[in-house]
Amino acid sequence: MGPHPAVAAIRLAVRRVLHDILTDHHSTPPSTSPPHTPPPLVLVACSGGADSMALASALAFEAPRLGIRAGGVTVDHGLQDGSDLRAGEVVVRLRELGLDPVESAAVTVGRDGGPEAAARDARYTALDAAAARHGATAVLLGHTRDDQAETVLLGLARGSGIRSLSGMAAVSGADGRYRRPFLQLDRQTARKACLVQSLPVWDDPHNTDPAYTRSRLRHEGLPALEKALGKGVVEALARTAQLSRDDADALDAWASQAEAAVRDATGRLECAKLYALPPAVRRRILRRAAIEAGAPAGSLFARHIEEVDRLITGWRGQGAINLPGRVVAQRQGGRLVIRQG
Repeated sequence: MGPHPAVAAIRLAVRRVLHDILTDHHSTPPSTSPPHTPPPLVLVACSGGADSMALASALAFEAPRLGIRAGGVTVDHGLQDGSDLRAGEVVVRLRELGLDPVESAAVTVGRDGGPEAAARDARYTALDAAAARHGATAVLLGHTRDDQAETVLLGLARGSGIRSLSGMAAVSGADGRYRRPFLQLDRQTARKACLVQSLPVWDDPHNTDPAYTRSRLRHEGLPALEKALGKGVVEALARTAQLSRDDADALDAWASQAEAAVRDATGRLECAKLYALPPAVRRRILRRAAIEAGAPAGSLFARHIEEVDRLITGWRGQGAINLPGRVVAQRQGGRLVIRQG
């Protein structure tokens, strides 16, 4: 008898991603890799919750069959009493699955961008450091289709444009470090896989705390949408993410190609040439210029770019526009100057 359907589904999702990682690994130019390259190491980021424990179990099962080394890392955010003890328990569980190396990384969560964003930033910093320390080729993350739907709705609420609607990428980070095998699987499949394998899981109380935006969306917003619109909302939002990502990637590529043509010999942006571009392309160029000048990407919203865009499309002699990161945008003699003030 084969594995339970939920277990088979998570293993298949992980197997596909590991095949991709192997393909990328073997395609590394010989001049950049040592003569006897060891098998790639793949880490799983595991909080001890159902999604990441299901992912860890699938990685532990599939990796040896493909000649891949598999390890794990859990991040202790220090936001709850006893978090260090729970992190230690996760380390033990990952080692029991056969993963090696396994470690716990303690972080200090700041306040920039709110508690959820600050925790996320601290977590990814720790995961980057762990991957570098162990020489890992990739880090697997347990985000599911439900997480993707929530991300799309949060992006819609922020009104930050099509890129925010594209949700989480299946592959992201420097050199494609982060991989998300479960974006096509729902949360219940991961939980069921843990149940039938008798894997202990920890349910983070923050996931049900209404003080957190994502928690309210998960337990109040999405259920209300499904009640009003019927089942299938999560699947539709996940499809929207993929379609939006395809469109956003195409527009980003267009903007990259167009940017050189709208700069003068000194590299300054020419307003007349910007004006001739489609708004979606022009605003991407403006956003990129603002980030290059020092504006933090996470604090740069659609309304900021719209204000800068009006210096191009609705010029009435208005003054400089103040952007996050002490960046200033102003029009001078037919040129758009964006710099730190």
